[in-house]
Amino acid sequence: EKRDYQFSMVESALFRNSLICLPTGLGKTLIAAVVMYNFYRWFPRGKIIFMAPNRPLVGQQIQACRDIVSIPTSESIAMTGKMAPETRAKHWTSKRIFFVTPEIPQHDIASGICPAEEVCLLVIDEAHKAHGDYAYCEVVRHVSKANPYFRVMALSATPGADFAAIQDVISNLLISKIELKTEDSPDVKPYMHTRYVEESAVQLD
Repeated sequence: EKRDYQFSMVESALFRNSLICLPTGLGKTLIAAVVMYNFYRWFPRGKIIFMAPNRPLVGQQIQACRDIVSIPTSESIAMTGKMAPETRAKHWTSKRIFFVTPEIPQHDIASGICPAEEVCLLVIDEAHKAHGDYAYCEVVRHVSKANPYFRVMALSATPGADFAAIQDVISNLLISKIELKTEDSPDVKPYMHTRYVEESAVQLD
């Protein structure tokens, strides 16, 4: 099913460094997968890196992207800190699409085993974490030094608590376009799920 809000967000992310802000459950991963697949086709030698903040999310996202757009298993891999640097070095050379915790490219670019100059797309999940010296910020800085021509797509349901926090994310991730939808956006409302919230006050001992 084609959803207009997803189509417009994909279009934006293809041509601008975009911060995609969309409530949970409305298809941020689908948007990312479509953009990744296009860059995979457009840049036959380019590397694509999808960063998520923890191992369970990395595993979840690689499976979702493979299911959505049939990203070839022979060209994609999930890498976390449990994988030895020697093994990662081989994969950085032979694979093209990487699903990783952000510390992996941070360390591997610094040590020279990740070819930052070949990165054509960085996808950043839970982008609201991009503050200070967090690994997301370091990776963007490393890649931009090695190669000024790459795309950034950042994903978040909650980009920041205030304008200053959001601006910090925008600056750290080189964002030039914000794509924002809320639960009240007319083109999103038909796809919202009904939620029931029950508050439970717990007395601490």
